[in-house]
Order: sequence, then C-alpha cells, then structure tokens
Amino acid sequence: MSRFLGIDLGTSYFKAGVWDGAGQQCGLGRAFVPKNTGEGLCELQVEDFWSTLLTAVTGALADAGIPASAIDGISYSSQANSFILLDGAMEPLTPLVLWPDGRAAIGCDPLGRLASRSDFMEKTGLGIVPDGEFMLAKLDWFRANKPEIWGRTASVMTISDYLVYGLTGRKAGDMTTASLTALLDVSKGSWWKEALEAFGLREDMLSEPLATGTLAGQVSPDGAVKAGLEPGTPFFIGCLDHYAVAIGAGITAGGRISESTGTVLACVGYREGYAPRNGVITARGLESGRFFQLAFNGNGATAVEWYQKHYAPQLTIQQLEELACKVPVGSDGLVAMPRSDSYPGLEGFRNVQNGHTPGHFLRAIFESTAATLKSLVDLLDGEGVATEVIPSGGGARNRLWLQIKADLLQRDYLIQSSGELATKGAAMLSAGNLSGKVVFAGTIHPQKEEVEQYKQWYKSISI
Repeated sequence: MSRFLGIDLGTSYFKAGVWDGAGQQCGLGRAFVPKNTGEGLCELQVEDFWSTLLTAVTGALADAGIPASAIDGISYSSQANSFILLDGAMEPLTPLVLWPDGRAAIGCDPLGRLASRSDFMEKTGLGIVPDGEFMLAKLDWFRANKPEIWGRTASVMTISDYLVYGLTGRKAGDMTTASLTALLDVSKGSWWKEALEAFGLREDMLSEPLATGTLAGQVSPDGAVKAGLEPGTPFFIGCLDHYAVAIGAGITAGGRISESTGTVLACVGYREGYAPRNGVITARGLESGRFFQLAFNGNGATAVEWYQKHYAPQLTIQQLEELACKVPVGSDGLVAMPRSDSYPGLEGFRNVQNGHTPGHFLRAIFESTAATLKSLVDLLDGEGVATEVIPSGGGARNRLWLQIKADLLQRDYLIQSSGELATKGAAMLSAGNLSGKVVFAGTIHPQKEEVEQYKQWYKSISI
C-alpha cells in the first residue's frame, strides 16, 4: 500500500504525518519548536530547524512502523511570513525569523506606502492591512539596522522555501505562502515588480513561485540525512497551513467551508474566479481559475482556558461544558465580548447577574466565538453556496461548541474521523489526490428550535 508524508511547519510544533492512499493516518510525529525569544525577537536557529524536523519525521515513521524508503511522496504545510537571509553561497546569514517576531512592530513606512496603493488588493489578494508581523517590515528593519547583513544578502527565503531548498536543492516555493508576503501578483502568479522595487529586492533574490501540488524534485542525499528521509523520494510543493487544513478537510470538492477554532479563529472557502475583497486573503488554488479565500479573527479559543484557569480552577473544561449544556440559548442574557480574556477581570462580559454560573460564562464565550465565526462565513460565502462546515483546532473536540456553531450558521458540521488535517492535506498533495479521500465520523445538524432562537439572539447583540 502507498504511504505519503505530510510535514506541518507550525510555530509551536513541527508535525509529520504518514497517510495511506485511503486517507487514513498511519503515524504521527510531533516536535516542539525551540524558539529564541526576548526583547521582541522570535527566532529559530538553523540547526534547531533541522533537528526539530528530523525528530518529527522519524517519530512519524516509527509510529507508522515503516522505513523512510516506504514513503512514496512528501509535501508540506507552512506558517507564513517566517524567513531566513542567505549569502551568495547559500549560507545562512540569520536564524529563521518567525512571524511573531516584534522587531518591526513600530511600523514600516515602505510597507505602508505599498499597501496604500489603489491596486494593492487587486495585485496581492490581501484584503487586510499588513503590519509588523509581515516579512517585508522585518526586511526593512534589517536594511536599516543591520546593513552589514543586508549588504551580503543574496537570497530571501520563507521557511517553506528553505525546506524545499534544503531537501531538494531547488530554489522554489509555493504561491500561497508567497501571497502573504505582499510581493506576489496573485492574478498572474509571478512576483510583483513594483513591490520588489519598493523594497530594493531583485527577482533572483526570491524563490521561484510554483503552484501548490507541483513536483519540485526529489529528496537529495544531503536532504535525506537532514530529515531522515530516503534519497530520490518525490517532493511536491505545498501550501499555507490554513489551506492544507482545508484540503485535508475536503473543501476543494465544493459546497464546504473549513474553520479552525484555536488561538485564532480562521475560516477558508474555495471558489471560482479571482475576486479579492476587504477582510479576505485570496490565494491561487489547486486548479486553474480557482482560489482559496481566508478570513480570520482573534476571537478564538483562548478565552475558554483563561476563564477556567482564573475563575473555575476546580472544574475541568469538560465539567464546565456539562454545566454549559444546561444553560439556554443566549446564556440568560450574559454576553461575552470578543476576546473577553483581554479585558481586566470579568469586564469582557455584559449583563452579568448574580445568578450566572460558570456554565453561563462558558456558554457565553462559545456563543461569542460562534457569532464571530458567522461574520467570517458570511464574508466568504454570503450567497450560502457552502452547506457544510468542517471544523479543526481545539474547538473541534467540543460537542456543545460545534452544536452552537451549527445552529447559528444554519449549516451541517461534518466531524472528521481522526488525524492532523494539516499533515493530511500536505500528504494528499504528494499523492496527487486533490479532491481527497475524506472520512467523516458523523454530522451535527442544526436544531430547528435553537436556529430560530439564535436568529433573534444574533439580531439583538452588538459585539
């Protein structure tokens, strides 16, 4: 039976998943990413990048009980706006600078000028305002503050570009993570000349942008040693992590949206035609003329753990959920503001009454996140074409939360049978199976009475 390896370059963990041709996970490896932080920096040393990848890959192979030679194809899922600078001999000049790095948080005038252009959204597909987390802001910081490094820089690679180069020797990357740099002309699938000039970049300093699913080459002998792989294994161009999750969830088959409720709330749709718009990130899809669309918001799952830790430490999350199940729609008037954990004390909640229990507070948080998710889904699919939602992230394990979302969104929720969806999406790309073999363990249907109640509740709140 064929086996495929999906690598997920996450910020907290690198994961590697072995999947078979039937879409079943056979093995999983995880490795903590040992970042260097302090004074606003967030960096990953090059040697730690490779050792962390090696740990994840060897763990996945061991868990699957197979040698590296049994892998038929490899691809990846990646974070965005994490990068490394290299000299003319392709030797690293810096560690990998990860996207949370705050050295450019004060602002970047060239990036602001680029984003203010009338054609910025049309060119880049970015319906958001780029900030200090963007690679371009940090490149400008290096140019201003580390001229000795910038003067020697011959190549700028995203973290996934560096993976491709390190494993295959080819200087190439994917268009989806490239689109988050604000340097790619998404409609043409090539680097945007005016943006390069604005930042003093040449096209030969960047990796060749390739379509997701393209064969990049084979794993080189050197790459095999670095990552515990077999030389000659086909390596395919991957994509941004949110899109890999969406591929693993099967949304490319049509009629579906994927959502991830974790630290950040993210929602991905897939549609015909290039139609960038405010609040949405648009990137090239798997087929000609089709595009991913991503919308996200900070109102994710962090408030749940925050509330439990600070206000109900005697209860587990599961026990809190059991209490919340007994609370009616609308939490008896209690309303959680988005990111209620960011307020002092309980000031992130409105209409607090003496009779409100921990179950009320948890349900109010669930409802707040579901309301934010509805706004994202309406943004991506205002026409109501997608009738099914596939969840992932920590929120996908909470049955009540999923039911609230299904009721508020008025869409079926399809529950995955098992597995890490980012590694699955990457593995599917290496298998050449773009529609995917997606197995669901069940469906959560909207409840008619609760749907009507949530319609009225949603109209009455202003969060």
